[in-house]
Amino acid sequence: MASHKLEALQAAIELALGEKVTQSTLALDELTITCKAENLLEVATLLRDHEALAFTQCIDLCGVDYSAYREGLWDGQRYAVVYHLLSLEHNWRLRLRVFAPDDDFPLLPSVVDIWNAANWYEREAFDLYGIVFEGHPDLRRLLTDYGFVGHPFRKDFPVSGHVEMRYDPTQQRVIYQPVTIEPREIVPRIIREEKYGG
Repeated sequence: MASHKLEALQAAIELALGEKVTQSTLALDELTITCKAENLLEVATLLRDHEALAFTQCIDLCGVDYSAYREGLWDGQRYAVVYHLLSLEHNWRLRLRVFAPDDDFPLLPSVVDIWNAANWYEREAFDLYGIVFEGHPDLRRLLTDYGFVGHPFRKDFPVSGHVEMRYDPTQQRVIYQPVTIEPREIVPRIIREEKYGG
């Protein structure tokens, strides 16, 4: 996107949203704005309905776990949701980021009533990150199994998981059991002959 279009978008957002935007970052030809969780519904509605903005489509929504960001030096909230929005009228794209205020129970309001396309994306973020969307009409797991314990995209989730599933021929059904994979030490071994290379 041309820089004058990005500057026009940034100016329109500052004019329409004002103090509700806590951070505005212009990098790699993309604009990212951040707002507080308590202002999310008002900001999202203004982004959609304000005629100077007209972000009528939510293209994507994803959860983010910042606990290992910058090699663990991150000092902000752990969980965020990032919305990717599109304004067909102005041919603008925007990234909206909102942090969940509580790391122990990440909770944000649902934007399904504003952008219906967010429905399954919110379910995905709930399933994989454990972010709860208050007011979602059908918040349940989407990608993991019904009996799945935990949220696999969280940075503290074990790579091998908690349980494994296998078919038991004696019971003639699928059973769940504790993981039997033993952690391996993955250290590359370099074996060189004496006087190698010289």
